[in-house]
Amino acid sequence: MKKYKYYKTILISLSSLALVLVLINIQPLVIAIAMNESTAKLSVEEQNEVMAMVEKELAVLEKKIAANTPQKNYIVINSTANEFYLYKGARLIKKDICSTGSYIKLKQGENKKWIFKTPKGEFKILNKTVNPVWKKPDWAFVEEGLKVPSPNHPSRFEYGVLGDYSLSIGDGYLLHGTLYQRFLGLPVTHGCVRLNDENLELIYKSLPIGSKVYIF
Repeated sequence: MKKYKYYKTILISLSSLALVLVLINIQPLVIAIAMNESTAKLSVEEQNEVMAMVEKELAVLEKKIAANTPQKNYIVINSTANEFYLYKGARLIKKDICSTGSYIKLKQGENKKWIFKTPKGEFKILNKTVNPVWKKPDWAFVEEGLKVPSPNHPSRFEYGVLGDYSLSIGDGYLLHGTLYQRFLGLPVTHGCVRLNDENLELIYKSLPIGSKVYIF
């Protein structure tokens, strides 16, 4: 019974890991590393038994993933590595760097604060814009040490800073371009996902409204 619980713990850990890793095609390497660490104290026979159980579980998971993988274009964003993966079904169209939230904290007085992080989860493209105009939120003025203007004051509107396109995933979060492309690959944004000009155009043209966006 004790050995069974140990096997089950390994399976649960590896299965959870596999769900994400299958999407970015590094599952075999990580599973091998995890198995080496998890089964180091088992006999060869027990290791083979665990491996057989894991392979069976992975086969089931891969079928579930295949059944739930969108057949149309979608994008996966790795906010830790600051990379994106543009897919059509199971086929990878493009992988490259991007920039996501910095996790910097900003305070205004005692009661108002912001944490600049990119949200994680499953989203959809809700809106697409050509030549977007950035309407600066309150934190943009606080960050610069300026007085916060009224909601529709002309100073809130900036042109040309978001690139040629933007794609909204809701709550003010966008996939957009940047004037500071040398910082791509680093966690420097206020929560949006920044892309270079070429990748932004590709993603804009590849993802219609309603396309899935997965961020982890």
